[in-house]
Amino acid sequence: MDRREFIRNAAAGSAVMSLGGLWWALDDERTDAVAGELRPDGRLVLPPGQRAVSRLRPMDGVPGSAKASEFLLRVHGEVDNPLELTLAELLALEQVDRRLDVHCVTGWSALGVMWRGVPIRVLAAMAGVRDSARHVIFEAPHYYTANVPMSEAMKPTCLVAHRAEGRPLRRSHGAPARALIPDRYFWKSAKWLTGIRFSTADAPGYWETRGYHNNADPWRQERHG
Repeated sequence: MDRREFIRNAAAGSAVMSLGGLWWALDDERTDAVAGELRPDGRLVLPPGQRAVSRLRPMDGVPGSAKASEFLLRVHGEVDNPLELTLAELLALEQVDRRLDVHCVTGWSALGVMWRGVPIRVLAAMAGVRDSARHVIFEAPHYYTANVPMSEAMKPTCLVAHRAEGRPLRRSHGAPARALIPDRYFWKSAKWLTGIRFSTADAPGYWETRGYHNNADPWRQERHG
């Protein structure tokens, strides 16, 4: 179904606004190529209810600025050393390349996308995150936020990503940098990232307060709250 129909069915009466996760068109389906394959953790490569696609194509989202000169990432909250990083400062940090799968709540999965970025746990260490922190809140323009548990955000696969498939992110993909939380539905991976806030308390984000599941585990099909 198209996105508007999906949102009407999921949360009748809620406003249709920007979605922080990157949305791509459903083309080049390749479900048969991964049917039954397992990840190293024993879960299926393709979560239940998903279709695999091979081409990545952005769709919706009210964009923030893609200008490198205007990028400033705040790392704050339950930290001893709050950070404000320009894009040049972010790019000067430890960079990793990860081939990761991403899963959209509407039912498609883009498999084996090569991403480059800075592990969120590197930024957490630089900022001196306190033991009291239990949740991570990603902040983006237009008051968009997305929340994940601290234990999820500290996985080595979770990044502040600035390149995909060997190229800088396009504006429609969240340039200059976005969050990437590959084991949760993709709305958790906020585009046009402006802040990473460490918190003692959970704070459901834009879509969670409009009927989407707070946890968003694709293997449990946690689409709706």
